[in-house]
Amino acid sequence: MINAIVLAGGESKRMGRPKPLLRFEDTTFLGHIVSVLGHCDVEATTVVLGAEAETIGASVDLSGVKVVINEDYRMGQLSSLIAGMSGMSPETEAIVLCLVDHPFVTVEVVNRIVSKFRETGSRIIVPVFHGERGHPTLFARALFEELLNAPQDEGARHVLYSNEQSVLELETSEKGILIGIDTPDDYELHFGTAP
Repeated sequence: MINAIVLAGGESKRMGRPKPLLRFEDTTFLGHIVSVLGHCDVEATTVVLGAEAETIGASVDLSGVKVVINEDYRMGQLSSLIAGMSGMSPETEAIVLCLVDHPFVTVEVVNRIVSKFRETGSRIIVPVFHGERGHPTLFARALFEELLNAPQDEGARHVLYSNEQSVLELETSEKGILIGIDTPDDYELHFGTAP
């Protein structure tokens, strides 16, 4: 089985408000990502909350997904990934790692990544737009131990760079895979309004 993990536990310091609750059309960043994953070829979705977990959990429909609270969210993104992986089914063959501040994820891209994994068994699959790597990224079970033991300040990036020979780059036509929303200026640039 394939488990999508959405990391939504950060403090959103640069944004100044919780990024999972930023508006995305008629929903929120987190609501949109969860909705997209609900239409994808993944068997499970885990959402990791941390900062403002209670507020976010009360504001977004998370029925149908597993919610994990990362009490150590101040330790950074890797702590949320470890929390999300901790309760996974032993049958999990791979994870599709989604970041809540990369909201332009689509069913098409996720399904192509999953399909390519099932076809090739590649240990890492990264979507690429015009030669530039984006999100989400798939990691196969063979790398779970490395993810859990990655350096705190580098996290999944460390595993990616340490296994370059195992990376399959999947070319896409979707520029959205590259777009991260970290600041109010980023939000305004891509949504045409203040957050």
